[in-house]
Amino acid sequence: MDKKRTRRRLTGLFFLLLVLASAGSFFSALQKKKAAEDSTASVISGIQTDFLTEPMKRDGQIILRLADNQRAEHPTSVACDYFARLVEKRSNGRIHIITYHSSALGDEKTVLQQMRFGGIDMVRASVALMTDYNPELTVLEMPYLYRNSDHMWQVLDGEIGNYFLQSMRNNGIEGLCWYDAGARNFYTMDKKITKLSDLKGLYIRVQQSAFMMDLVSMLGANPVEMPYEMVGSQLREHIIDGAENNIPSFVSARHSSLAPYLVLDGHTRIPEMIVMNQKVLESLPFEDQKIIRQAALESSVYQRELWKKEEEKNYQAFQEAGGTITELEDLSEFVKKVQPIYDQYVPRYGNVIERIRAVGLTD
Repeated sequence: MDKKRTRRRLTGLFFLLLVLASAGSFFSALQKKKAAEDSTASVISGIQTDFLTEPMKRDGQIILRLADNQRAEHPTSVACDYFARLVEKRSNGRIHIITYHSSALGDEKTVLQQMRFGGIDMVRASVALMTDYNPELTVLEMPYLYRNSDHMWQVLDGEIGNYFLQSMRNNGIEGLCWYDAGARNFYTMDKKITKLSDLKGLYIRVQQSAFMMDLVSMLGANPVEMPYEMVGSQLREHIIDGAENNIPSFVSARHSSLAPYLVLDGHTRIPEMIVMNQKVLESLPFEDQKIIRQAALESSVYQRELWKKEEEKNYQAFQEAGGTITELEDLSEFVKKVQPIYDQYVPRYGNVIERIRAVGLTD
């Protein structure tokens, strides 16, 4: 029996296993959290906690926990560490942020749930995962919305971006800043994508997001929703044909060694945020809140610089390792195919979409 037939027979079982994995994810996250915090016992031993309203404290020092799902060397992780150092320095050591990388406290969806209830103080996560709490954010991830990276940052650094950061407060969450996550592109194991029809029938991993499921389905592929941490193993087992992500995550997670075909279709740019439990933030003195907010904004600028350099380096490394990059001269059939998603997801926000498209055209 060939690999394709085997994969299709296993697909039903795979989805069942995903359900079971999701049911156990919370307990797994708790185990990871305990192991990670045990490793820092010398830092936080003796801390008294009230997770719902206050951060951890020890001898007058405030201890905050920031969860991140990327490897420590990834641009977003490095920027999170930079943010933590700025806060500690400017607070004269009164505020200590412990950063947990590589999903040490759980996957993005799990840590966002924990953060909302105060089990974790801060999370760096994709906007795609935050639409569960604030559906308005879907506007920012619409396909082929931004002309390029500069256009997206003009939007996020302006009135529109500030509005969406502030809108998180309706859900008990403080949006501190935006992080770059580049353009998302498809990568595949056995088939080069040169036109829209090449996606038809392929099993493509997507984020745990109904929007991303619908988007990839509209483009003709079979979306498979799963945590980022599972992609590598599912590629190796030929359960999926490929996935879609930005180039630094593609290379950092070593998916590039499994899926040698990358097509630069740039179907969406989904920014990320550092978010914080609002009750925890507002329990701090005003000056400390100001320090955290300002340091987050500065880390955003730093992260963009790191991201741009990392993208360039990863493109080169991927090609040098024998990977194939396909640039599409005409995206019109892709753009046309996904237009119904605008009517499905953001019919009430047409004015915002038009405002986003207009940013920078007359500057």
